[in-house]
Amino acid sequence: MSLARRRFDTLVIGAGGAGLRASLSLAGLDASVAVVSKVFPTRSHTVAAQGGINAALANVLPDNWHWHMYDTIKGSDYLGDQDAIEYMCRSAAHLVYELEHAGVPFSRLDDGRIYQRAFGGQSQHFGGAQAARTCAAADRTGHAILHTLYQQNIRARSHFFDEFFAVDLIRDEQGYILGALILDIESGEPMLIEAKTTLLATGGAGQLFRTNTNAHINTGDGLAMALRAGIPLQDMEFFQFHPTGIAGKGMLISEGARGEGGYLINAEGERFMRRYAPQAGDLASRDVVSRAIYNEVKAGRGCGPRRDHVLLKLDHLPETLIASRLPGIRQLAQTFAGVDPARAPIPVYPTAHYTMGGIPTNRHGQVVVPVGQGEETIPGLYAVGECACVSVHGANRLGGNSLLDIVVFGRAAGNHIVEYLKENRFHRPLDEASVAAAMARLQRWDQRGEGESVATLRADLQQAMQEYCGVYRSEEVLREGVVVLQGIRARLNGVRLQDHSRIFNVARIEALELENLVALGLATVHSALARRESRGAHSRVDYPARDDEHWLKHSLFYLEGERMDYKPVQLKPLSVASFPPKPRVY
Repeated sequence: MSLARRRFDTLVIGAGGAGLRASLSLAGLDASVAVVSKVFPTRSHTVAAQGGINAALANVLPDNWHWHMYDTIKGSDYLGDQDAIEYMCRSAAHLVYELEHAGVPFSRLDDGRIYQRAFGGQSQHFGGAQAARTCAAADRTGHAILHTLYQQNIRARSHFFDEFFAVDLIRDEQGYILGALILDIESGEPMLIEAKTTLLATGGAGQLFRTNTNAHINTGDGLAMALRAGIPLQDMEFFQFHPTGIAGKGMLISEGARGEGGYLINAEGERFMRRYAPQAGDLASRDVVSRAIYNEVKAGRGCGPRRDHVLLKLDHLPETLIASRLPGIRQLAQTFAGVDPARAPIPVYPTAHYTMGGIPTNRHGQVVVPVGQGEETIPGLYAVGECACVSVHGANRLGGNSLLDIVVFGRAAGNHIVEYLKENRFHRPLDEASVAAAMARLQRWDQRGEGESVATLRADLQQAMQEYCGVYRSEEVLREGVVVLQGIRARLNGVRLQDHSRIFNVARIEALELENLVALGLATVHSALARRESRGAHSRVDYPARDDEHWLKHSLFYLEGERMDYKPVQLKPLSVASFPPKPRVY
């Protein structure tokens, strides 16, 4: 079979907000850019982001970027790199105005300025009163941003490969990334895209868990491609559970609901969050609220016939406010919970939401790996968004910082690629052995016959992750989880694919996605087992305290040998005084 080949200066894998913002930085230049997406771009998962994007505009309450920086570092449980966090928070206001000028229809105050709502973990004066920092387009902010960025890319004539699946990176013996092998989902035909620079913007891996807020496409494809290329994944033990998913189903009920005045109650009608976060209450950081809900249910104060959830009350708010600022939340609750939040509370429970770890990068989006006592960049490879770990989220992401992350570092990576292309004007010779290895992985799935189905094994993986690597963890449970995950990986060899001549080619895509998820499940459980402390979203019942003396460091998981390594957290900001670790209370 002859392999179709295309050449571009830059290959962007993923057409969510991060990928589209990066490609937009290259617009108007002579550089040729290919954007590969396994769904139509406006169906990328950025479209599901509800609450808003953080920036210290001070339109509603006093604010400045330095307070935002402090809140982000504190929210990260001091595992975030302070240079990257400063860069993000200082850039925020400029980039929100840039989005506004590009066409994002933000909600407005009466005087015409951008509306900002309160979100969890925000404060004024370095831990004081509640701030209002989250710029919102009702409760569809991600939808508004993604559509705007896509329209701007269409105007800039970016070249899109819609409904193509990225199989593997192509790498030469010197370590340069030369592009990727991709697959046309409709026809099943592979294609090789050669590129001087490749940017991974493939999103997170929420489909690791049975109950999650993520789209079915969120299978961590870019993360797994990096692992197979010998690149470690950083801080994979830190997976955020959003406190308010619709109970039993997982659909996201935005933190914006609490930011607009909603609050949580248990079966006794008690507003219980003040017991866990005396100052912040219902707007404490997400890991704090998730653990509080879990503890309330475990203590027998859950709601419903099975006492397995709590309630989010919005019915005390004016119906006009819910209709104008939370229309999507209202529709979700009516559709999936059967309740109108203007008239009855929503049943909620923590649900897997966000991958805080990922491919290690610097603040320019360059992928970096440890070498000796330092680190070096992987030439030609960048990563941004949820698949990357800069790290600005550390052990716990603050709501409203994910949309900020994708536009700040999407722009930064795009700008750095411009400079890289100036110094690397020509394509490097292609490594045909790397191409053959990628094709061999693809062809292995064409030869599968008897055995269990992809759906069965994927369900077992998701159930195992839910059971062995949930909100609370322990040595015994995690060790058992490693064995179970290794067993699931071994079962991959016997997975059955149906006859391609009789079904749509998506069966092969689902098998490739499952292979990606299994690798990421191993990365997550191994990393959680190795970290013997509780920090942010990683809660060990056998090590309940945070241990800065031994564990103020980033974890690195390598697929080969399933081994762990570590590197220090960057505690030195770019231009201001650092925030040393201290007890984290809300």
